[in-house]
Amino acid sequence: MSAVEAPDDFDLDCLIVGGGPAGLTAAIYLSRFHLRLKVIDAGKSRAGWIPCTHNHAGFPDGISGKELLRLMREQAQRYGASIETGRVTRLDKVDGGFAAEWGSGRARARTLLLATGVTNRRPPMDEALHDDALARGLIRYCPICDGFEVTDKRVGVIGSGRSGVAEAVFLRGYSEDVTLIAPDMAHALEAEDRDRLAEYRIAAVDGPCEQVTIEENCIVIATPHGRHVFDSVYPALGSDTHTELAEQLGANIMPEHNCILVDSRQRTSVPGLYAAGDVVLGLDQISHAMGEGGVAATAIRNDLAAIRPILRENLRGNSIR
Repeated sequence: MSAVEAPDDFDLDCLIVGGGPAGLTAAIYLSRFHLRLKVIDAGKSRAGWIPCTHNHAGFPDGISGKELLRLMREQAQRYGASIETGRVTRLDKVDGGFAAEWGSGRARARTLLLATGVTNRRPPMDEALHDDALARGLIRYCPICDGFEVTDKRVGVIGSGRSGVAEAVFLRGYSEDVTLIAPDMAHALEAEDRDRLAEYRIAAVDGPCEQVTIEENCIVIATPHGRHVFDSVYPALGSDTHTELAEQLGANIMPEHNCILVDSRQRTSVPGLYAAGDVVLGLDQISHAMGEGGVAATAIRNDLAAIRPILRENLRGNSIR
């Protein structure tokens, strides 16, 4: 799974697709390794949705996702990383590397890191209203990140099946007032699911969720069986993992999890191709994505050094694990 030797006519040592926590961490590492790199960022990182995170180490007063990404971009650029806004639409394997195309350009790179992440599925509501609710903490997507903030509040979970039940049970550890709204409950929940809800004293409402509105500091969900008022609502509707570019290159995908298969160094099944962050299997957390970005960047540096003992005039030495 390591990189193969590349000719000298490459623009970059590494192209990073995705400017979220994983991609930007890798950019910081790689630029400090004196490698030539470029980040192509479509601007859709889920981290940018976060109004204020309080569980990211080092920021005791919290930090917004947008500010965290801004600081990471600034840090990477300070060491020479090039960051460009765009969406990569095509990737091809070429002798010893890859060719990429995006809206405003193209490049050839010896290695490629995919940090394309996932997109959460949203409840049925106007986009502007959704963004307002998200900014105010009325809609939340990550109970691991911010379950603490709904301690002892009225919490709703929109979802069905095992995933919806599991999220409701997790949140029950923060509040006694948790309600699961499940569309077509008679068919969506097995007897085992109903028993688990009863065990944890979680209310269950038959959906679907027909309308979502904001009233003062509350979020209101209308169902065929009435209106339900909450302090915060968690959509547990699943997510879509952005594996399309990996599939273009023939990388192995884990169908049961719909994510890119990687080894312990973030290498995919395609030589020279790496993946990190939410696009691979793991804990969907900023800190975890950053760790994978660091692992991937170090593997890229070492794999290139193994086949090119001198990558640049000022880059020599053995691999460091």
